[in-house]
Amino acid sequence: MHLVPQDQRSRHVLDDEQVCHAISGIGEPDNVTSWSTRFALLGDPGRLALLLGIHHAGPISVTDLAVAANMRDTNVSQALRLLRANGIVTAHREGRVVRYRLTDDEMAELLERVTSRAVSIARFRAAH
Repeated sequence: MHLVPQDQRSRHVLDDEQVCHAISGIGEPDNVTSWSTRFALLGDPGRLALLLGIHHAGPISVTDLAVAANMRDTNVSQALRLLRANGIVTAHREGRVVRYRLTDDEMAELLERVTSRAVSIARFRAAH
């Protein structure tokens, strides 16, 4: 029960070791909140499509991203505003064109896993 906070130690526990493993796995509340926000951003199919497009294309303009994701420019701009506000993407101006790129390394790793998993499943289905 060494990881159980003092204010929780009076509660009934069935397996001290399991509780400690669970607390360790949950980690810091700020990290849980951060990941919850990331997953909420991924919960919208449009935003997920945009993030996947940005991840695989690198710096890309709103117009090009809108074509790739089959979305309207205004919807893409709104989604990108939210993603920028959450520190997931950044915008860089190249003359008159603004290009977006992924800046959150953990999000990039997660998107890479999603993509590689989807490719593996597609290959499996094609083989069977």
